[in-house]
Amino acid sequence: MKPKNNKYTKAPSTAGSRNSQGTRGGYGKRPAGPASGPAKTLGHANTYLDELKNDVAAFFEINNTGQWSTMDVVENFDADDRKLKLMIQGLVGELFDEGRLTRLPDGRYQFNANQNTILGTVEHVNAKFAFVVPDNGNRDRDNDIWVPAEDLGGAIDGDKVRVIAFSDSRQRGTRQMARRIVGRVVSIAERGKPDIVGTLERHGKHLFVTPDSRRIYHDILIPDDKRGTAEANEKVIVRLTTYPDSDDLDGHFTGEVISVLGKAGEHDTEMHAILAEFGLPVEFPADVEKESEEIPVVIDEAEIREHRRDFRNVTTFTIDPVDAKDFDDALSVKYLGNGNYEIGIHIADVTHYVTPGTELEEEAYKRATSVYLVDRVVPMLPEKLSNGVCSLRPNEDKLTFSAVFEMNAEAKLVKEWFGRTAIHSDRRFSYEEAQGILDAGQGDFVKELTLLNGLAHKMRDERFRHGAINFETPEVRFKLDENGVPLAVIPKIRQDTNKLIEEFMLLANKRVAEFVHSLSRGAEPNTMVYRVHEGPDEDRLRTLSEFAGRLGYKLKVDGSQLSQSMNRFMEAIEGKPEAGMLSQLAVRTMSKARYSTEDLGHFGLAFERYSHFTSPIRRYPDMMAHRLLQHYLDKGRTVDRETLEARCKHASDRERAAAEAERASIKYKQVEFMSNMPKDMEFAGVIAGVTEFGFFVEIPENSCEGLVRMQDLDDDFYEFDKDNYRIIGRKGKKMYTFGDEVTVKVKDTNLARRSIDFTLISDKAKTAEDGGFIRASQGGREGGRSRRDDSQRNAARGRKATTGGRAKAIGEAAKSNKGAAPKGQNRRGGRGR
Repeated sequence: MKPKNNKYTKAPSTAGSRNSQGTRGGYGKRPAGPASGPAKTLGHANTYLDELKNDVAAFFEINNTGQWSTMDVVENFDADDRKLKLMIQGLVGELFDEGRLTRLPDGRYQFNANQNTILGTVEHVNAKFAFVVPDNGNRDRDNDIWVPAEDLGGAIDGDKVRVIAFSDSRQRGTRQMARRIVGRVVSIAERGKPDIVGTLERHGKHLFVTPDSRRIYHDILIPDDKRGTAEANEKVIVRLTTYPDSDDLDGHFTGEVISVLGKAGEHDTEMHAILAEFGLPVEFPADVEKESEEIPVVIDEAEIREHRRDFRNVTTFTIDPVDAKDFDDALSVKYLGNGNYEIGIHIADVTHYVTPGTELEEEAYKRATSVYLVDRVVPMLPEKLSNGVCSLRPNEDKLTFSAVFEMNAEAKLVKEWFGRTAIHSDRRFSYEEAQGILDAGQGDFVKELTLLNGLAHKMRDERFRHGAINFETPEVRFKLDENGVPLAVIPKIRQDTNKLIEEFMLLANKRVAEFVHSLSRGAEPNTMVYRVHEGPDEDRLRTLSEFAGRLGYKLKVDGSQLSQSMNRFMEAIEGKPEAGMLSQLAVRTMSKARYSTEDLGHFGLAFERYSHFTSPIRRYPDMMAHRLLQHYLDKGRTVDRETLEARCKHASDRERAAAEAERASIKYKQVEFMSNMPKDMEFAGVIAGVTEFGFFVEIPENSCEGLVRMQDLDDDFYEFDKDNYRIIGRKGKKMYTFGDEVTVKVKDTNLARRSIDFTLISDKAKTAEDGGFIRASQGGREGGRSRRDDSQRNAARGRKATTGGRAKAIGEAAKSNKGAAPKGQNRRGGRGR
């Protein structure tokens, strides 16, 4: 059988492939998408010989089921120069030495799948392609492996797979392309999502479930005897019973209905569907509820007298959202005789009630976080604990874990103390109530509120002086009627009281982390649960800087002044039409914050160490931090890091799912809100995103976002310029880009997919300055068609590719080198690495 024909092969004679095993899918064409990056074991190709080695490796990776002699490889690379032949033979030997190839008894070589595959999780972000995220602990998007849909081998979103990362060197040419790795799934290690949420529909005689998930691209066939009591147009949970075969590009699924959520489109049904889609629970198991009901409400005075510092006579209050029921934190204020202030940050002592080995503990760990949808909270702990026993309600004695600071008038720390306490909150403020008192200068505890606000301003200014970055991302809330129908979308406004609470919580989280570290004994620091935020991606920052520069903004990304430059940049764009878009791009340059036992610091806050200590009612990592702090206060030695790290990863994963569910509920209500608008109503909007299939428009007054599709722009043929975040008309050179003001009206809404389509009514689009258009290479998650892609498609279809030409060029260079062999050249003819 012939090897797969692509840029690494020419069609060889069949003599060299005797006894070779079959290959899947005809010629097994390489993707016509982004150019790949090198495999990690080879690194970036810096010389012709490095490129050739990568290409030889890729030949075996692509033809991974075949068995090839060195002469087969030489012939496929069209090498007719003696030195070039020796080089290729030597590179085959090096790949064998490195374990990338297996040598068979007859002297032929085969791809070593055991050595070269990478375990990862599929993210099927587009119908045409997916990414495989390697299971290497830390998420780095540059290491994600791009896989075309036809090479997924039957895998779907969420599956654990083994994937080959190709080693070719087609990435040379642009910075974006140099970072993309391409691969193919060779096996499915573990199915990830057996249960899918969707709407049951009837098509003729057949029943199908259309998945809610945007990452499942095919309907699921439901045999009539597997539908249970479900009827058409009901939202259901279906369990997959048959998956697509590895060569089934149409994705044939079958399944059975295991739960009926209700009629599609009804408020409760859709909220439950969102929770189910992201694997989030709705109710607590009976044994968990039973344990919570057995917890005593009355506090034993002996517990306070013998084990706690008593703050019940110190002025204390809480400040929370108006609709909050779980009060994690309270602040106390005491004026000292030396002119300083004692500020207590008191946190609900959840771990006093939830102890290891209990059903409550296991359920809290499993959930790891509370989930906040538009109309409800799905708590981490049962209501008796989250809203009752643990919640720091006013006029009740409560058990707390506290960070107490003596501060001077300049907000400098003089002393600090950490330990278990008891408090009695004197007042429960909403943010709005506390802000009203500050603004009016009179009302309950006005003196204390004014003091705390002044200290918070000083701490905030100090934090920014030390390099913290001020990302203010817009948030919305909804006014719903009794049936959950959205009547209004209201932007959330952050006032001084929000920032006041934020600053004191940041202080407690930072100082707890530093204190635990200071208690370390010996060379090994104490194990702690940190909230870490690594530095931004330099290439993404540079790309943002270049794009911002074209819009007239300065963003310096070199040197040690990045934070200050970023803050000046955020101030400069505030209030501008393109502000939302540019701030989103800036956020995307940053790493995602996560939980870890690694002491990596928090870049965005400019803290050397930072933990989460202040919200144990709703975050399991805070419970972990409480236990660790008490362990070290009790003179305990450092604990096992590996077990805690696994728990940190689980908490990070659950946090991510909860955030996605929250965004989905917001998006659903935004789509529902826009679907109820008059059909002829026009909206002023701003272009907030550009893709190869159109541009997204955000309505600033309600933050709703919809798509103007490329196919609906009928005045020209528009093409996507990815590098410049714009689309340009081929004839008229009309240009649509980030920040452009447009007027739109709703064309269509799809509640099931949570999407809005807009019709463009008018715009203020400009003409491209250069009068032309350069196609951008497809290197990102959206991508764009390019001339380079066309050449790769041609190669994949069997047309002669360029590697042979490059190989001949290497051979000519070798011929002209009449002196000694290059330094480092080994006995096989390849340069030593």
